[in-house]
Amino acid sequence: MTAANVKSLKLRKVTLDGTVDSSPIYLHGLFVVTTTYGRTEAIDASTGAVRWRFTPPGYASWAGSPQITTATPVADPTEKWVYAASPGGRIYALSAVTGRAAWSVSITRLPSREKIASSLNYANGHVIATTGGYIGDAPPYQGHVAIIDAASGRLLHVWNSLCSNRAGLIDPSSCQASDSAIWGRSGAVVDPYTGGLLVATGNAPWNGTTDFGDAVLRLSAGATQLLGNWTPSNTEQLNTSDLDLGSTSPFVLDAAHIGQGGKDGQIRVLSVARMRGTSPHQDDELQIVSTPSGTDLFTAPMVWRNGASTLVVAADNGGTEAWRYSGGRLTTAWKNSTGGTSPVVAGDLLWVYNPGGGLNVYAPASGRLIATLPAGGGHWNSPIVVAGHVALPEGNAKDHATSGVLDIWSAG
Repeated sequence: MTAANVKSLKLRKVTLDGTVDSSPIYLHGLFVVTTTYGRTEAIDASTGAVRWRFTPPGYASWAGSPQITTATPVADPTEKWVYAASPGGRIYALSAVTGRAAWSVSITRLPSREKIASSLNYANGHVIATTGGYIGDAPPYQGHVAIIDAASGRLLHVWNSLCSNRAGLIDPSSCQASDSAIWGRSGAVVDPYTGGLLVATGNAPWNGTTDFGDAVLRLSAGATQLLGNWTPSNTEQLNTSDLDLGSTSPFVLDAAHIGQGGKDGQIRVLSVARMRGTSPHQDDELQIVSTPSGTDLFTAPMVWRNGASTLVVAADNGGTEAWRYSGGRLTTAWKNSTGGTSPVVAGDLLWVYNPGGGLNVYAPASGRLIATLPAGGGHWNSPIVVAGHVALPEGNAKDHATSGVLDIWSAG
């Protein structure tokens, strides 16, 4: 994909039997997606044909209801297995060739209240998943980080963002506090420098010891230990005003710094050293900048290291902005008033889906608009660009539809 040929890409629209309010993954020439009601499907990237489909038990009871998942699946490094979520609170291991399930495991004791919303992750032979709540925040529920053995499906460990002194998967009603959803699009982020996990939580009580609402947390790779924590000075205000800090996941700027956005329209630069340890760390941001339009940030910011320079790009409902990053500081490089979901860079091009319709393609360094590829409306969907194809799902989980569309653009 280049600036010279992007306008000539050929579009194929593939009809799906569900809405994919997330992103595809790619392996073996197939795009694999999970629909909001838990069907996982493999679509031939060249022909658009469905090669296999997995329907989880319980599908008929969820279809058309508010009980959904918006989790992107993940594959293991050998590309033999795909791991996918269902609205029933389970994670499934599926053969990448046939779609047959090898195992499944539950990561919640109350799937009607605890939703698997975020992308799944994989590291060190583990599948990593998180839980949040449904629209309306009906208690009880908690944010959990679940670590699953990818080979056997055994639930190895669960770290609870409320009642965190209790190990293992807890019954939500058995904890005195509720909420603290882990629902940012990236879920539990694997820090490439340490191998540890980074998560951000939503509204809930915070005491800095056992309850971690509206906080950024550093966990060990197996989610067995809290290694660092941070919450803003106005954490109580965020909680009472429904301004989740964890509306987006942390993003790694370099070995010493991470970034964190939120519903309050702010992006904060945090020092890893200053949040280290189990003692409570409140306030002490290095820098605060506004989100592109000063509104809620629900998407995953992108960090692009290109030679000696680092560019951070974020999009919200009202704009897209790029910052140059160096030594713990963000400096605006460019911005526009076109909203977007989670940005990606591929082929030295910046791809940002506008949920109002259209996939915008920019020059990353300048923000110059190169092309807008036609696409229908959506919600949290974001594209991937791989092997001469661009894939982008359309549709909004809130419509509770049992059909959807996958757009595939191809070169030549």
